[in-house]
Amino acid sequence: MYKIFPILSFFLATSTFSLSAKSESYYSNFNVDQLLQDYFDYRHIFDSINAAHRFFLDDYHNNNFSNIPANDIHMNIWTRERLNPYRMSVTCFPDSIKIDCSEFVLPVPGRVTSRFGVRRGRFHFGTDLALRTGDPVRAAFSGKVRIIDFERRGFGHYVVIRHDNGFETVYAHLSRVLVEHDQFVTAGDTIALGGSSGRSTGPHLHFEIRYLGNAINPENIIDFSTGTLRNDYYVMTRTGTFAYRAEVAALQAAQYVTVRSGDTLGHIARRNGTTVQRLCQLNGITPRTIIRPGQRLRVR
Repeated sequence: MYKIFPILSFFLATSTFSLSAKSESYYSNFNVDQLLQDYFDYRHIFDSINAAHRFFLDDYHNNNFSNIPANDIHMNIWTRERLNPYRMSVTCFPDSIKIDCSEFVLPVPGRVTSRFGVRRGRFHFGTDLALRTGDPVRAAFSGKVRIIDFERRGFGHYVVIRHDNGFETVYAHLSRVLVEHDQFVTAGDTIALGGSSGRSTGPHLHFEIRYLGNAINPENIIDFSTGTLRNDYYVMTRTGTFAYRAEVAALQAAQYVTVRSGDTLGHIARRNGTTVQRLCQLNGITPRTIIRPGQRLRVR
């Protein structure tokens, strides 16, 4: 922020000197007319200060906010507070949007360890890539850093970058962040070091691609086995790209139980009016799977 305090200090100093230099006769004849005259004498200085203040604010705004990537797409919202501050339903999107992905750089070269989709009764909104703690994590596209944050029971240390093509990418479970808020990065720049912070079972990168807060399966865009794009342009569609939202809705309506000591799949099925076969389908297990007390199982 530009500072106007030196200007204001100069004015106060000179006005104080002026008052101290006035003779006693000045004050003996001091009246409302004199006060108004002094006001008009100095008002232009205040006007100049206010005009300069507005100019500096406008200049700050133009240099720091008008150059936010895809600002029009994101409704002029730029905040560090939330991963999805936009609250934009996919039903508001056009039928299809063509997005230029040609400058893509693979964030890490590791294999896929967990895919986008339902995982252990929850929806996993990204792709997990293997790495070793301390491995460099690179920006997938050029853009500007919107969020740097830490979630002890979630993403751990993570970074969100906004890109010119309208995407935002998320990099989570980092051991160290190497960029700053509002920093511009180029595709391929090292933005962090990989790790296992937050809710993580081991070192890996949780990588997400989002459009107006709505997650897209990264494997729709990237062939992680080769580390290259499937196509330089990705055509995002409401019915194709976001078809997974039906699964999310089903998960939100799902019911779960916690396994008690001595429970079997048969006990749980009878207690909840379902079958062992259905329990196995819902939880991705077999009738021979060993269940343990405290484990959560989906029953609806």
